[in-house]
Amino acid sequence: MKRIFNVMILTAITIGMTAQTSKQLITSKYPAGTIAAAVERTEEFNPVPKAGDAFWRDSVPESMRRNYIEHGERYIDRPWSSLPATEFARFKTDGNRTGYETLCFNKRRQLVALVMAEVMEGKGRFMPDIVNGLQSTLEETWWGLPAHYGTKMQRAEDQNVDLFNAETAGMVAWISYVLEERLDSFSPLLRKRIDSEIARRILDPAVKNNYWWKRAGMNWNPWIASNWLTCILFCEHDDKRRAEGIGQIIHALDAFIDAYPEDGGCDEGPGYWDRAAASLYECLALLRAATGGTVDMSHEQKIKAMGSYIYKMYIGNGYYVNFADAHNNRNMQQVNVVYPFGLYLGDRTMTSFAAYTAQKARITERAATIYDRSGNWPTLGRELMMLGNINSMLRETPAEPATADVWLPDLQIMTARRGGLFVATKGGHNGESHNHNDVGSFIVYTDGEPLLIDPGVGSYTAQTFSNGRYGIWTMQSQYHNLPMINCTGQKDGKKYAARNISYTRGSLSMDLAGCYPDSAEVTEWTRSVKASSKGVEVTENYTLREHRGTTALTLMTVTRPDILCDGTIALNGGRRIAYDPKQLSISIEDISPMLDAHLKGVWGEKMYRIVMTVKGNKTKGSIRYKVI
Repeated sequence: MKRIFNVMILTAITIGMTAQTSKQLITSKYPAGTIAAAVERTEEFNPVPKAGDAFWRDSVPESMRRNYIEHGERYIDRPWSSLPATEFARFKTDGNRTGYETLCFNKRRQLVALVMAEVMEGKGRFMPDIVNGLQSTLEETWWGLPAHYGTKMQRAEDQNVDLFNAETAGMVAWISYVLEERLDSFSPLLRKRIDSEIARRILDPAVKNNYWWKRAGMNWNPWIASNWLTCILFCEHDDKRRAEGIGQIIHALDAFIDAYPEDGGCDEGPGYWDRAAASLYECLALLRAATGGTVDMSHEQKIKAMGSYIYKMYIGNGYYVNFADAHNNRNMQQVNVVYPFGLYLGDRTMTSFAAYTAQKARITERAATIYDRSGNWPTLGRELMMLGNINSMLRETPAEPATADVWLPDLQIMTARRGGLFVATKGGHNGESHNHNDVGSFIVYTDGEPLLIDPGVGSYTAQTFSNGRYGIWTMQSQYHNLPMINCTGQKDGKKYAARNISYTRGSLSMDLAGCYPDSAEVTEWTRSVKASSKGVEVTENYTLREHRGTTALTLMTVTRPDILCDGTIALNGGRRIAYDPKQLSISIEDISPMLDAHLKGVWGEKMYRIVMTVKGNKTKGSIRYKVI
């Protein structure tokens, strides 16, 4: 078990965002045992209509229904693949995790496409393929991923509860619920097998083991808890075991909420909000539904802040601020959770944003395509819950959020919108979940298009979640918009943090000296980023103990910069960087060969690094440059 535990810790990067002072937000409002006592019996819990109900025919727009059905038809009579042991073993042999993940995710994508088609059509036409797909899934040795497992081979007796063991269980539980009559008409033994497998793989081990994620303040906690709770509500028929599981879930969610900052910021970035705060919402929504409204956390200010974070990080044109591990920075949030979450909170900005996203994506025409591209594989429960409110969403007035100024004091992230320019900059520390060494970095977009960027993260490999993480270039400060001081970049670890933070609207300053190891010989490096109608101005005030080597400022971009003349660098969109050529010399590095397939999919084929080297060997100075 120790080896598995270590793999999980590395996967999480850090679970250090755990509660310092326990407030137990849910438990303080609903004392122990009251929630479990209020939960309806499994047989009585009906969060959405089941397949065959007239609701799906009468309430879902015909164009959407037809799209789901047509999408499911492409999978009729398609064989069900087994998941090769040799592909599972690759993570332990060559570090590759994407090969197995692709096969696993595609199989589940196939299954939920068929289920959605059956729910929408309601004629039983898709059931033979669904039954075979369920049987094939139930026969898999373990439902999780090799990156989260301790041995090269899966073992039936080791049902470690990881993200995807839990998510597959949640998917199967939703299928069992929504297709109950159709599955029983094939054979009552099938749903009994589902209950048995979910108990063996999730319900029993989750209760019996004191997994680290139950105390964590990052995505593993609510992501697993939302699926665990789904399995309890649909598949646990014993009152005592149901109460015990729900009690543990409440404690886990309280730990997650306690660990979150009061400003609601997600230190894992918007790319993981979908499985952090949004998965917490799923838990809270299920609890409210299962208790007939008795449990309601929708008015809690901290929960509201956790929801609103996602539109506060919105840039425009589909782009989001992408600090930390972000596999994409565009159109990353799914309507099927943003709208229900906003509805739960009564947040009109959030529901209008979801309606805008749905409209831009043409959801009434392309519902199945949007669904198919959501998540690692489409989350069945989210889609069904959203469709339960589809007409409400379609009546919503679409509006793209355009917040002028955002300041998250705990997470230390500022955004500012001035005319066509958008800037975001961050403080914090280098021990955050899914951390990059990026304290003090900033990004700039112009008219909704990237200008100065954070590259994000490439394809996950074994190295990504190992002691060699910071050997990957995308994790290093040298490839963020940051100074390299005396040939030295920032160091990873929570103690490497910004200090002397000062914020006023549109302006953030901080001392970055503490983010660098002693070898940087830096006493002070105060960076100020200020946005105004005239552009984005950056000032670097520094004091070094001695001059030991090159000090330079890095700026990352995806459009080839052009040095027009001394003092001016041309960027895309007619924007320029103005600098003092007496202070800085400029070189342009084409780092496109460093991009892997994933990063090319995000940014295109090209990426460049502007290196502005500080001239001379002064140990004290002030440098100013502008994006105009």
